[in-house]
Amino acid sequence: MHRRSGVVGITPGQRADCTQFMPVLEKIRVPKAGPGRPRKKPDSVAAGKAYSNRPCREGLRRRGIRHTIPEKTDSQAARLRKGSCGGRPPGFDEERYKKRNTIERAVNRLKQHRAVATR
Repeated sequence: MHRRSGVVGITPGQRADCTQFMPVLEKIRVPKAGPGRPRKKPDSVAAGKAYSNRPCREGLRRRGIRHTIPEKTDSQAARLRKGSCGGRPPGFDEERYKKRNTIERAVNRLKQHRAVATR
């Protein structure tokens, strides 16, 4: 049985979402099927290009969490300009990324209600 854990963080409209990535990730609790404490580390994370920066990727790597985050085109160009010193491109699972659409649609539904103001 596959269980999913959802955490929501509310920030001011002018604040970048990526600044709250690690604090929200710390709040995740994945419930177990049986007795015991919930896990604090998800199996993997799928996020948008806004989270394709060094602090987010390093935070995930440090915690040993696999991720599906597309690389920004300017980051990709900078990496390619550096040649062999630019490092390897981050792994990216296109099929898994497409499943993010379910979450995006749910957030867009919330936005339609006047009582919930999100961006």
